[in-house]
Amino acid sequence: MSAGRGLRVDHAVTSGTFSLDGETHEVDNNVWVVGDDDECVVIDAPHSVDDILAVVGGRQVKAIIATHAHDDHVRVAPELRERVGAPILLHPADKPVWELTHPDSLWDVDLSDDQTIKVAGAVLKVLHTPGHAPGAVCLYVHDLGCVFTGDTLFNGGPGATGRSFSDADEIVASIRRRLLDLPDETVVHTGHGEDTTIGQERANLA
Repeated sequence: MSAGRGLRVDHAVTSGTFSLDGETHEVDNNVWVVGDDDECVVIDAPHSVDDILAVVGGRQVKAIIATHAHDDHVRVAPELRERVGAPILLHPADKPVWELTHPDSLWDVDLSDDQTIKVAGAVLKVLHTPGHAPGAVCLYVHDLGCVFTGDTLFNGGPGATGRSFSDADEIVASIRRRLLDLPDETVVHTGHGEDTTIGQERANLA
């Protein structure tokens, strides 16, 4: 399938807090929007609906995809859902994490490993990568030569695992099993901080 006309990744940074295990930290999150001039999907919903909608512009939002359910990635997802009329997609293994932030509402569609999500002629492939959180996923977009890794893989190595619901051995195994077989030139769009590449992080994990 050929990618849609004007297929692209749009990006912004939005600021707020992350809270878990009784601690709260100031944090900057990346907002990623994949689509063309007409439709898009939003990857994660941190901090500010208005900041996200500024990236969306006037496009139809097909889905709000959560890479995992930490509060700095899903806090405004239900409000965004109301504003744009799009479903929230989350891996069901993250239910206990989701309930810490949204005990009275659920997401709409379960994500599963190797599932495909189509938008603007492109295909996003879901890669289940537990470790940072049990339901953490990455989203590989072959048409754009990139992967959205949430907090699983950063510029410099794996995401944090020193908190509830996380596992250091599991995150490394997930990265080796699901991400390092992607082409070295694949651009890694992370949940926080700067982009990297699979090749660069392969060296960092060696």
